[in-house]
Amino acid sequence: MAVYITDSGDGILTAKITGEIDHHSARWLRADIDTAIQDRSPNRLILDFSGVSFMDSSGVGLVMGRYKNMKERGGSVELKNMPDYIEKVMTLAGMDRLLGGR
Repeated sequence: MAVYITDSGDGILTAKITGEIDHHSARWLRADIDTAIQDRSPNRLILDFSGVSFMDSSGVGLVMGRYKNMKERGGSVELKNMPDYIEKVMTLAGMDRLLGGR
């Protein structure tokens, strides 16, 4: 599991997640992403799932927490490049409004 965070310089922060998202890895991902949000104050956070090979319900919690964090700051979250099974899980969790740029 790893997260690669890039700042495009125009208020958009992208977090490309690779590997598995489970209970243990979600804790580290949350910390890394939240630190980047705090340090860079983006207007939009893009969570890129193109490198994710497995995700359990901890991934839904990860997204919901970052959504709340960004919403409190007046920003938004967009989910991109999700494998079909992750997209289905996010839709079932009611996160389909974030499913931009598939």
